[in-house]
Amino acid sequence: MIRLQNVSKSYAGRLALKDVNLHVALGEFAFLVGPSGAGKSTLMRLLYREEVPTSGNVFIGGVNLNKLSSPQIPLLRRRLGIIFQDYKLLTRQTAYDNVAYILRAHGIDEKEVRKRVNSALNVVNLEDKQDAFPDELSGGEQQRVGIARAIVNGPPVLLADEPTGNLDPATSLEIVQLLARISQRGTTVLISTHDHTIVNTMRRRVISMRAGEVATDIDSGFYEVQGQIQV
Repeated sequence: MIRLQNVSKSYAGRLALKDVNLHVALGEFAFLVGPSGAGKSTLMRLLYREEVPTSGNVFIGGVNLNKLSSPQIPLLRRRLGIIFQDYKLLTRQTAYDNVAYILRAHGIDEKEVRKRVNSALNVVNLEDKQDAFPDELSGGEQQRVGIARAIVNGPPVLLADEPTGNLDPATSLEIVQLLARISQRGTTVLISTHDHTIVNTMRRRVISMRAGEVATDIDSGFYEVQGQIQV
C-alpha cells in the first residue's frame, strides 16, 4: 500500500532522507520512530504530497505520487486519513460538523453525511459529544474527533504524525490502541512518534530512522534511545 523506492530528499544541499526503501502492506500497523531531525516528518510529508522527493519514487496504492499534477493532489488526500498532533479542528464548528466538513465539501448528500459521521463518531466513542465545540472537549476527545474526521471517508491509509504529542500517557495509549483497532478493519496505519513507552507497550512493527536513513525495521516493537534498546 505504501512504498518508497530509493527515496532521497534534500533542502538547500542538506540531506533529510537518504536512499530510503520502505514497504507497508495493506492493513498493516507500523510505527515510524527516531530522534528529531531523523527524517520522520519529511517522510510523512512525502506521503501526503506536501513534498516531493529529490530522487526516487513514492507510491500509495500503486499510484506514483511524483507524477501527480496539482489538481490531482486533493484527490490523493481524499484517499488518505491524516491525523495531526495539534488536531487542526475548526474551532467554531461542533464535533459533528468538523467530521462532516470534508464530506460536505465534496457535495455528498446530507443523509449520507449523517450516516457516515454517526458511524465515525461511534468508532471513536464520541456519539454523546457530537454537539460539543472543540474548547468543550479534552485533548484526547479532540484527537478522537480528528480520528473520526480522518476515517469518515473510509480511507485505505491513515497517516498519524505525532498524534499523541499533546496528550498524557494514559490518553496517548488509548488513542494508539484505537488506531490499532481501526487497522484491524483493513486500514494501513503508519504512526510517527517519539513516545518509546507506547511503542514498547504495543509491540508492533517499528521502523527506526537515524540521520535520514532507515536504521532498523523489525516486527515486534522496540524503541532505541541514545544507542540503548528499550524493552
